[in-house]
Amino acid sequence: MSITLAKSRKIVSVALKKARDIGLTKPMTVVVLDARGTVKACESQDGSSTLRFKVAFGKANGCIALGIGSRAIFARANEQPYFVQSVNALADGNLVPVPGGVLVRDRKGAIIGAVGVTGDTSDNDEICAVAAIEAAGFQADTGG
Repeated sequence: MSITLAKSRKIVSVALKKARDIGLTKPMTVVVLDARGTVKACESQDGSSTLRFKVAFGKANGCIALGIGSRAIFARANEQPYFVQSVNALADGNLVPVPGGVLVRDRKGAIIGAVGVTGDTSDNDEICAVAAIEAAGFQADTGG
């Protein structure tokens, strides 16, 4: 199974709706990647800063690259900062080791993509990603 464009678009719309529903007021950016790391869908709210796409992409890309949610990457960065820094260099700087990157797993547990959300606190970004992934009928894996 792979993540479809329709499901990717649903994830984006639900993540942005969740941000509104919980009262987040900062502009959000959501990126959905397939299992190969290809962008399937992306949307930035009006007023998002110029680096938000790269931050959201980096959160999701780190998940795909390492096969773990970005909360686990964050923990690893705290325990082994040189390792995560080296992996980030290997990834050409496209790894953001903070919560808000969430693996998308199918019902059998296979990784079919990842979602990166940015704009608010990392914890709030993660809340939006998890809600969106689950609303699309998939399992969210934060790495926590």
